[in-house]
Amino acid sequence: MEPRARAGKNVGKMNFTHNELAMLLYAHGDVKNPLPETVRVLDEILTDFMQSIAFEAARAAHYSGRQKIKYEDFEFSFRKNPAFLGKVQEVFEKQKEIKKARDVLRDNEDEIMRNAAEEEKKREKTGTRVAAADEELGEGDDDAAAEADALGKKR
Repeated sequence: MEPRARAGKNVGKMNFTHNELAMLLYAHGDVKNPLPETVRVLDEILTDFMQSIAFEAARAAHYSGRQKIKYEDFEFSFRKNPAFLGKVQEVFEKQKEIKKARDVLRDNEDEIMRNAAEEEKKREKTGTRVAAADEELGEGDDDAAAEADALGKKR
């Protein structure tokens, strides 16, 4: 089915919020508060663009014998426009970098937790305790001179 045949359900409705589109216009050099007609037209243009690209990606997936759309289908949809294709590829490369960084961080976090658990077990076996960490602080530990300095009082 052509995307224009489906577009009838979106006629007259805003698919993006006014603030989102106003910020987009402002980022590209428009005034801070654009006219409502400008926002409405931009909403229609963006909706039509996104529907046509999604339709092309769905068509590419269908030709490949799949029901689900993959990244390669969007690449195929953008093949005629190198600027869009480059931007899509850049976004997916950044996404892969972020995923790798999260995996590295998660691995390091797991290792730190394992090491801390091992040290705790060693301390329990030997019966030693870290006095400074387990000491409960009370009123007797307060330094009167430091407290006076913090409050701005004379000694």
